[in-house]
Amino acid sequence: MRGTFRVPVHPPVPPRPVPYPEEDEEEEGKFVNRPCYEFDSRLGSSFNDKHCRHCRHYLTSRCPHIDEFLEDVEDLSPE
Repeated sequence: MRGTFRVPVHPPVPPRPVPYPEEDEEEEGKFVNRPCYEFDSRLGSSFNDKHCRHCRHYLTSRCPHIDEFLEDVEDLSPE
């Protein structure tokens, strides 16, 4: 006789925001609340803080400010 069994299905656990190192106010404001910001809905709602790193276009070719981000990263590279 064959029996059936059910596999429990657990809802996905939403990711928690990752703490980022503190930046000075001028640098932080540079990447916050831009008019082109569009929240990445794949993230949990707790990430929706208007920071560019949570935008759907962040570091993609669709980002109108990609050059600024790349310049910011280049500043951090070792010489």
